[in-house]
Amino acid sequence: MTTPRPTQASRSQAVLLWGGFGACLAGIALHRAWSAIAFPRVFEHLVLALLALGAARLLQRALRWPLATVLAATWLAASLAYLGPLPLAAASLLAGAAIALGSFILPGPVALPMGLVLVAAGSGWWLSVPLHHRATDAIACLALVAWRHDAVAGALRLAWRSFDASARAAPGSAAATMLLLGLAATSAWLPTMQADDVGYHLGLAWELQATGRYAMAAAHHAWAVAPWAGDVLHGIVQLLAGREARGALNLAWLAIAAGALHATAGALGASDARRWWSVALMASLPLSLHLLAGMQTELPASALLAVLAWLVLHGDLPVARRGMAIALVYGGLWALKPLHGLAALPMLGWAAWRHRRALGAASGLLLALVAALAGGASYAHAWWRTANPVLPLLNGWFRSPAFPPTDFTDPRWHAGIGIDLPWRLTFETPRYLEGFAGGAGFVLVALAGAWWLALREPRTRALAIVATLALVGSALPMQYARYLHPSLVLLLPALVAAYPPGAAARTALWALCALQLAFATNADWMLRTGALKRVLAHPLDDAPLFERYVPERLIARTLRERDDPRPVLVVAGRVGALPELGPRARTTSWYAPALEQAAGIATADPSGQAWARLLRAHDIGHVVVDDAHATVALRNGLRLASADEVARVADATAWRLPENAGP
Repeated sequence: MTTPRPTQASRSQAVLLWGGFGACLAGIALHRAWSAIAFPRVFEHLVLALLALGAARLLQRALRWPLATVLAATWLAASLAYLGPLPLAAASLLAGAAIALGSFILPGPVALPMGLVLVAAGSGWWLSVPLHHRATDAIACLALVAWRHDAVAGALRLAWRSFDASARAAPGSAAATMLLLGLAATSAWLPTMQADDVGYHLGLAWELQATGRYAMAAAHHAWAVAPWAGDVLHGIVQLLAGREARGALNLAWLAIAAGALHATAGALGASDARRWWSVALMASLPLSLHLLAGMQTELPASALLAVLAWLVLHGDLPVARRGMAIALVYGGLWALKPLHGLAALPMLGWAAWRHRRALGAASGLLLALVAALAGGASYAHAWWRTANPVLPLLNGWFRSPAFPPTDFTDPRWHAGIGIDLPWRLTFETPRYLEGFAGGAGFVLVALAGAWWLALREPRTRALAIVATLALVGSALPMQYARYLHPSLVLLLPALVAAYPPGAAARTALWALCALQLAFATNADWMLRTGALKRVLAHPLDDAPLFERYVPERLIARTLRERDDPRPVLVVAGRVGALPELGPRARTTSWYAPALEQAAGIATADPSGQAWARLLRAHDIGHVVVDDAHATVALRNGLRLASADEVARVADATAWRLPENAGP
């Protein structure tokens, strides 16, 4: 029997594939990217992987389940131990209610993301009304699940059957993918410590928990009326759990993204194994681990973009319901962040073209209204309250009095865009992210050949074009790696569907996943400095991590317990604000331009009298400062105001001022 000779097409595929991997290895060598690996952290992930595999093997002998299924159960049990039962129960209850709502449009697992958009939209329009309490939200969720229990149970059964069938059809790929997903999920075990989360995102959830409503005080925080869908959902889960539950909700978004990528790859005709590959590539991206550790919008945006791609590709859905679902999910992307809505415009155009015969003027207007209702709550409130629907963005145009009349931007992330952006993003990552080389992953270079093949192959061409346009569109306003992540995730199903066959190519793909995992901590300072190790050592106890990384959070916990309704001023330093103090929070950072300016003037007076007058004018009850940013003027001002030190954690201090403090 003779071996078939390789065709010209297969040879060109091999050249493209191995050329990309060769370029990746050359880039690592030329830029000495290997020197940026945090080797102690790599061993942490390796040990966790071995422990999970060992536990799963023991369970597999007893249960006779596929290894992927046992691994999923193992990681879920570990998450229960490190997140706690209440957050996971709260996220599960919200998911059940979301399925109940979403199933009115489309039944099955796809109802979950649509339902989450509906919950965020419905709550967003009524955020300022004091309706948001633990009891009311729990009753509403339980009532929805009870009312639609058949739809919820049906969606869960279908999801289980699909997972089980695919895990049995490609056991090796499924097990490896579940191992990577579990390692990514460990980032969700970290308490909330990222700067934007502590300085902004947490505010909405804590304000709902404290007062039952959201005040939207743009004068105290420039982002108070920014798109809030992600934070609304975090707030609801926190209300249900009675404590912060960010990690549990992030696991739900990870599951949605994984399921949507798997289904989208299948809609492109990918085999069972290749469907798992798209999920594995996503799970191994360093930014995926980073996003699971925080509250940024790019994690839910990645999930919703993948869901949108599946809705466009799936040919068996009723046209009217598909249109409604697409409009709802597209509105949800706008509700997360304007950039996500703009990045999805090529996808929306593709959907309109595919279904142009069924899309009349009346139905088009109806779907536009659905998208506006799903995504417009924050924009409407912002326009009404501040005269700028995207405050603090574009304020040079809208000139809202709540922010200086300039267009907010971050000059750190304007390195420029060119044809070499994928290379620079991969190997010169600090120019595009607060991270290290490789922190954006290696997909764009290593799979550049597969990218070209996806653009050429008819079955993957449309999605590859749409994802490429989304990447370019996301990079145009600001070259920031995190903003490109959802579009990169969207590209993955097209890459694996067009990926050349062969055992060597398959091995190379899994080697790419391992390489990205080795660089996983290069996108996140917490993971890079050993936060995961400390979480493992202190399950369900965030105090040791707060003391090391953000001691202000422990001080905020103390101040929340004090019966003092007066404002708490955070002097900008290690953290910009502590919105977890709810409506009492004030800051001298750029989040509050008026107070920032006043603090600057006060700091220029070394006697402290200006600081004392400022504290009195704003009726400040407590001042929180990290000692490195306590200027002579501030210290003298606190002395003149007769402030007493009431709490100290590490190098952060809280001072209490008497009533009517001042000189």
